[in-house]
Amino acid sequence: MSARRRRAATEQEEEEEVAEAGSDKEVDLEERLHELDLRSDLDIPDVPPPTDSTPEILKRALSGLSTRWKNWWIRGILSLVMISGFFLIIYLGSFMLMLLVLSIQVKCYHEIITIGYRVYHSYDLPWFRSLSWYFLLCVNYFFYGETVADYFATFVQRREQLQFLIRYHRFISFALYLTGFCMFVLSLVKKHYRLQFYMFAWTHVTLLITVTQSHLVIQNLFEGMIWFLVPISSVICNDITAYIFGFFFGRTPLIKLSPKKTWEGFIGGFFSTVVFGFIFSYFLAQHQYFVCPVEYNSETNRFVTECEPSELFQMKKYSVPPLLQALLGWEMVNMYPFQMHSFALSTFASLIGPFGGFFASGFKRAFKIKDFADTIPGHGGIMDRFDCQYLMATFVHVYITSFIRGPNPSKLLKQLLILQPEQQLSVYKTLKSHLIEKGILQPSLRG
Repeated sequence: MSARRRRAATEQEEEEEVAEAGSDKEVDLEERLHELDLRSDLDIPDVPPPTDSTPEILKRALSGLSTRWKNWWIRGILSLVMISGFFLIIYLGSFMLMLLVLSIQVKCYHEIITIGYRVYHSYDLPWFRSLSWYFLLCVNYFFYGETVADYFATFVQRREQLQFLIRYHRFISFALYLTGFCMFVLSLVKKHYRLQFYMFAWTHVTLLITVTQSHLVIQNLFEGMIWFLVPISSVICNDITAYIFGFFFGRTPLIKLSPKKTWEGFIGGFFSTVVFGFIFSYFLAQHQYFVCPVEYNSETNRFVTECEPSELFQMKKYSVPPLLQALLGWEMVNMYPFQMHSFALSTFASLIGPFGGFFASGFKRAFKIKDFADTIPGHGGIMDRFDCQYLMATFVHVYITSFIRGPNPSKLLKQLLILQPEQQLSVYKTLKSHLIEKGILQPSLRG
């Protein structure tokens, strides 16, 4: 018995030693991986600071001013130039606005991807830039193809070469993406797996931020130019007025991510933006060009904005709340219902929209850069000016689908016209039977 006990004790001790050795190996492995992560992070080079792209004529004209006031004038002058260009594009029509959105999307994508490339280019990762742009083309092909199929159905129906692309659009899009996916797997290099997968995720998050949101901007535009202009203008107004109030009255820091942001600027920007949105909406609601859904006329090959304005854009009388009656001296007020919705849009642009800018500030601090690029003197890159717009675009799309959009007879009719004659006849018989049961059609029309 004693010999058996000694053998059992010996075996138990050996098992404990093996377990301890395995545990030590796991600890050593975790420590080595942790050290590798730290070493990789320390090896990341800093992104070089952007160069000063201010035109020489402005530099000479403002040379006598302090840095603070020089930046003020540069930002102000360039802001007026950009706003003027924006109004010119609005005048040119919906198609030019879509091209503008696409151009901004590509530039924002380029700025974010370039930061990743500059930070990690010393590793000589294969195919990184090529695959990044390839995935951008794939995702844009998918989204814009969906838009063509949705809003240009009649145009597509008349061209046989496009019918194949539209019918198998999602399969083609998926095949294109799979090609890029396989190319990425083939590009994996030993000792850089973790970094390559990190950059793969970098590319896809960038696509989510830029391409998806810009697609929503275009979707909002098709609902009527007013749904495009009021949100974008509200963000611009908030950005400008918050800067002005903060410049002259700012004393109390708002958030550590953006040391220059102040509570005075935040509050002043909020009230200014709400008032601006209310007045700007009143002006736009009077014109069909801004309130009518954007539709494509296949006969003239042009975008048209002609319609009978919906109830949102028809003047109505509203009773003033008792508290405001004493202040304003009015019992009733005439206004467009859309102006009430503009209050919600302006509020979001003022209170939540800036968090898109705070997010971008955190991103820039993580990589020790001041701006995404130096495209616009005094402002930074395109992404620095549109970091809040993407968040706003998502809110507007959700707002429209939740509270505004109803059945669209024009869009439904376009879908019916694509069907085969037998399918159209079946829809007609079903609809006719339904209308007779509802008592809308006369019984004499049976048969």
